Amino acid sequence: QVQLVESGGGLVQPGGSLRLSCTASGSIFSINAMGWYRQVLGNQRELVAVMSSGGSTDYADSVKGRFTIARDNAKNTVYLQTNSLKPEDTAVYYCYCNAETLGRYVRRDYWGQGTQVTVSS
Repeated sequence: QVQLVESGGGLVQPGGSLRLSCTASGSIFSINAMGWYRQVLGNQRELVAVMSSGGSTDYADSVKGRFTIARDNAKNTVYLQTNSLKPEDTAVYYCYCNAETLGRYVRRDYWGQGTQVTVSS
């Protein structure tokens, strides 16, 4: 099993910044994609940013130019630098990875518990 633990959320004013972090642990053999999703009550969970093990990235159009994803493969850690935050960025942010565990031959999706980001004056 793989466990994901996020940190770094909180309350910030519009235009401010937060840096989210997430570390994966457990019986990990390999991790393919790793990144962040977010969800607002009443909406589906949406992709924010993901990065492959090779470094390729994908961002939601709404965050391009403002958010930056980074990854430390040696530490099984992914970061999300959120700049120029807007009230519409308010959501629960979930860490995500697609990983293969020791002794298994298929990749599965894993999710963190979520961290609240609130952008308000």
